[in-house]
Amino acid sequence: MVKVSQADLISGAIAGNPVSFPTDTVPALAIKPELAGRIYQLKQRPNNKPLILMGASIADLLPYVVYTATELSLWQRLIEQHLPGALTLVLPASEKVPAAIDPTNSRTVGIRVPDCVVAREILQQTGVLATSSANISGQDTLTTMMAIDRAFPDVLVLENADLNLDDLGSGLPSTVVRWQNQQWEILRQGSVRI
Repeated sequence: MVKVSQADLISGAIAGNPVSFPTDTVPALAIKPELAGRIYQLKQRPNNKPLILMGASIADLLPYVVYTATELSLWQRLIEQHLPGALTLVLPASEKVPAAIDPTNSRTVGIRVPDCVVAREILQQTGVLATSSANISGQDTLTTMMAIDRAFPDVLVLENADLNLDDLGSGLPSTVVRWQNQQWEILRQGSVRI
């Protein structure tokens, strides 16, 4: 049992430990981006499924993306409408994105700002984290901190005592859109309707 307070979870994440905390969709399994390979091991995740980067704000995530001023202005409407929120933007990756985030080497990166106060408080302290849903690959997503604690004994899991009902997420995955050929393409329709 490795249930910890929010302060201990933040310290653990900064030290490089894998952590789990709620978001506005499903709980995240998260780690520093340069240690992303550990999430693949924990989840037994195939290397053809990239992780996403989660941050407290879009400004925290932009260094991981390559874009022109024109593109940023084209993205602005979607960002203002849906972020923070259950929307993942797949954008051209900068050199700052570690190879372990996307073993397929697609040169893109998914970024997201969750609409969850607890998640953003954690991310403000830890900085951007590599994330995935908290489950063994191919199995159902775990939706409670207790289930995550049982499935991943080496992961620091946020104590339920630190949460209120608004923090537990919708249980639905985020909508995923990719910027390609100067337009958005929907890769997965989730809770945000595009």
